[in-house]
Amino acid sequence: MIKFYFPTAKIRRGDYSDVYFNRARKILIDDNYHPILTLQVFQKQKNITLCGIEETKQLFRQTIDSISQLKIHALKDGHQISSWETVLTIEGDYSYFAHLETVYLGIFARRSLIATNIHNAVVAANGKPVLYFAPRFDYFLNQEGDGYAALIGGASGVSTPAAASLINQKPVGTIPHALIVAYHGDTAKTAIKFNQYFPEINTISLIDFNNNCVKGALESAKKLGKKLWGVRLDTAENIADISTPQQTGVNPLLVKKVRQALDNNGYNWVKIIVSGGFNPEKIKQFELTKTPVDIYAVGSSIFSGKIDFTADAVRLNGKNLAKTGRKYSPNPRLKPWPI
Repeated sequence: MIKFYFPTAKIRRGDYSDVYFNRARKILIDDNYHPILTLQVFQKQKNITLCGIEETKQLFRQTIDSISQLKIHALKDGHQISSWETVLTIEGDYSYFAHLETVYLGIFARRSLIATNIHNAVVAANGKPVLYFAPRFDYFLNQEGDGYAALIGGASGVSTPAAASLINQKPVGTIPHALIVAYHGDTAKTAIKFNQYFPEINTISLIDFNNNCVKGALESAKKLGKKLWGVRLDTAENIADISTPQQTGVNPLLVKKVRQALDNNGYNWVKIIVSGGFNPEKIKQFELTKTPVDIYAVGSSIFSGKIDFTADAVRLNGKNLAKTGRKYSPNPRLKPWPI
């Protein structure tokens, strides 16, 4: 079972809550007033991959002593949701859960953004694996939950042990450019060393170091033979490879030239992985041009955009009551949580 970690004591006392929720809770408790409120959670965009339900469920279980007195209904992680669709309802004594609103809305916003962006990349890739190489672009303590969100979105692998820890996977990755520097810029030798010390892991040679991907691919294949599982292209967006002087970055023509060179020299088993500035739009363009990519790796684009969730109080003691412009919107797709 996936288990999320929470700083329970801090959450219970409201350290991560907007102060007005803490004050609202204190007013109700001190006034000995226990209204039964129904809150519904939604967001306003189309075609969103929902994520954060399981994490929120565990948040409630770990921080609310009287959770058995709440009635909670929700969708599941991975559901595709539409604008204004209710994804979660909470009914019960508002003083039990008022302080958690900031926390669970933030969970939904963060995890759904990553799951949605990964999902869009996976759809664009037409069934080819998409690897989540984004942790380096964000705060490190986000990695565990983000790795789970990437899995919900359809990622085939994640790059750090922390990101992989909740999803029972091993992290995946290739070779950093710095290691090639350490071996005097020798791409093939670096791949050989990788294979020597990690023979159980697929050897993928990083071939753009000397800005000649065709040469790097052929040298690696010649020296490693069947030990070479794949090659990765990561040419910077402002640099043109020797093979494609009129086009910068990792582009379809460059990939095709690498594939052709490998195939023409008998290395047709070698897979091609691409990275560097890939997002759903770029992946879609590669697929439209039938670029022979086997695996896509995505990074900072996974954090682009925003998905804001809102919680509205829409019922009081079983009767509809909401602020102007909002209303109780029951969703038949919601299922009760087992408390």
